[in-house]
Amino acid sequence: MPATLHLDATLPADIARAAALLREGRLVAFATETVYGLGASALSAAAVAAIFTAKQRPAWDPLIVHIASLAQLSTVATIPAALAARIHSLTHAFWPGPLTLLLPRSAAIPHALTAGRELVAVRIPSHPAAHALLEAANLPIAAPSANLFGHTSPTTAAHVLADLNGRIDAILDAGPATVGLESTVLDPTQTPMVLYRPGAITAAQLTTATGVAVQIFKPMATEKPESLPSPGVGLRHYAPRARLILVDGTEAYDPQHALLHELRMESHAGNRVGALLPNGWAVLPDTHTYLWGNWENPEQLAHNLFAGIRTLDDAGVDVIVAPLPPPGGLYDAIRDRLQKAARPA
Repeated sequence: MPATLHLDATLPADIARAAALLREGRLVAFATETVYGLGASALSAAAVAAIFTAKQRPAWDPLIVHIASLAQLSTVATIPAALAARIHSLTHAFWPGPLTLLLPRSAAIPHALTAGRELVAVRIPSHPAAHALLEAANLPIAAPSANLFGHTSPTTAAHVLADLNGRIDAILDAGPATVGLESTVLDPTQTPMVLYRPGAITAAQLTTATGVAVQIFKPMATEKPESLPSPGVGLRHYAPRARLILVDGTEAYDPQHALLHELRMESHAGNRVGALLPNGWAVLPDTHTYLWGNWENPEQLAHNLFAGIRTLDDAGVDVIVAPLPPPGGLYDAIRDRLQKAARPA
């Protein structure tokens, strides 16, 4: 395949070109408010298969379908009558936005897209460029993150091209993603509802919207991955080439001290070290640093997380050290991504 066509989301002609490629069954990366997604027609088994090939994604990991409006939902999923009020509460509160719902799939959805499962993951993105593309294509688009499987998720067009240039047909560049972390994934067909992946929409918000309790999914390390129950629950994901070490930001002693201690240990071991460094924290000389943001501002930390990991990785460090934020709210999503990225291969 030739080099990936670079399109500009501010140009209507480029949006139309990207939409035409999707209708032809081609692969187009595009910005959403969460991360960049790798899009293809969700109604074409061949296009879905091409996503798995380009990403080198195993068949057991299902995809998320993006739609332009609630009017398209019946094309990809069905809503049981008993759950209609619950689903309405969720879509009314959080769509368009970074919430993915697992719903019974329609017959139009290829089995490969859901990894053979009977629930399909679906959401309406809020990013204006994603919305314009979905409207122009006029079909549901399957779109996992636009990176090689297991790598750090992409939040800019440059990140996408670093992994997929020449492997996909086009990228629709709309600048950096705003949220910076993948969507919350929820199964609302169960009671309590099951939260498979934390994101910008928190468990507390989901319960407030529906009056239904949320249970956090805990994957078993011994599970065989013939088919994951949801996107985003793989045990190791988002990983840099460098080894990622986490220091506990909730310890009773100063987490800045823990960060410095770990950096010193790795430096003395002869490693080139990098740090995801919250604003105002001290660091050792000769440490590659990425200013992560205000430690008290989870939105900043989320927005900068993947860009920071990629920047340090590109600097050629052997080890990246990052403090692990305290639990709660959006911090839970940041912790989830860091812990999966740090898990040994």
